[in-house]
Amino acid sequence: MRALMLRLSVRCLVTVFGTFSASSRKVIAQAAAVSHQYYFRKTMHYQTEQRGHQNSPDYRLYFSKLISAIPSLSRVLKVRIRRNEEEVLYNMVVEVPRWSNAKMEIAIKEPLNPIKQDEKKGKLRYVANIFPHKGYIWNYGALPQTWEDPGQKDKETNCCGDNDPIDVCDIGTQVCSTGQVIQVKVLGILAMIDEGEMDWKVIAINAEDPDAKNLNNIEDVRKNRPGHLEATVEWFRKYKVPDGKPENKFGFNGEFKDKDFAVEIIKSTHEHWRALVQKQKNTGGIDCKNTLCCDSPWRCTTDEAREVVQSVRTLLVLVSHYW
Repeated sequence: MRALMLRLSVRCLVTVFGTFSASSRKVIAQAAAVSHQYYFRKTMHYQTEQRGHQNSPDYRLYFSKLISAIPSLSRVLKVRIRRNEEEVLYNMVVEVPRWSNAKMEIAIKEPLNPIKQDEKKGKLRYVANIFPHKGYIWNYGALPQTWEDPGQKDKETNCCGDNDPIDVCDIGTQVCSTGQVIQVKVLGILAMIDEGEMDWKVIAINAEDPDAKNLNNIEDVRKNRPGHLEATVEWFRKYKVPDGKPENKFGFNGEFKDKDFAVEIIKSTHEHWRALVQKQKNTGGIDCKNTLCCDSPWRCTTDEAREVVQSVRTLLVLVSHYW
């Protein structure tokens, strides 16, 4: 799901979810010294290509090649140096901008997983305005290379995953756009149970937000953003009620779990994703075609990816697709 790219200029990509060894720390320090900076900034080198018209069933948003020889951005974990300290960031793909109502999502069951507007019974889906809010109250999206396995039961909530990547709510002040990729600091997580399925909601903030330096955990959000967490629970509880569905429920009595707990959930969903793309798990209808996952039996060439996109009428050279 989340085909994106990141330039590797003077930066260190740490093995996903691995521990920071002495050699890793040395490489990171050398990268910082070469760049003459205390930390390195990310530079996104990808572009999105639209097919069809927005707010229509044929709308698709693909990620395309902008510069050659760019490694995939679809790794979950990034590390940067800030005053000689390591700060762990995660790539988030924005599906729904704050204050908007169209339910956009990455189409995991379509080849190359473009972003599209969700449909229900042949009709495009929009979320209702939950008083006093307009649309989604955060930038809403997902973490690449994660998967909530429907065959895996969570030991705490006794619910299985919802067959989607893990969702993220960016509480930063910037209103993002569909298809935008941002790096976020994870602050905590909410255990939402959607029609009996586990549907984790990671609470995070854009690392470039002015408030990011003051928000490092869920208690900082509670202190510095009074009412924000309560509004988040109420929004998720009620947003399906206007469609005639019951209120959603939550694990842990609706309490947010801390950053460390959230990171462990991200780690486990990443491992489930690895098993999925390596064909160790039943795909559940997910289309795993990709161009960069070397150990995946569904890996295809860029020419084959091009043919897929040509089928939607317009040529697009795709560099990587799949979460």
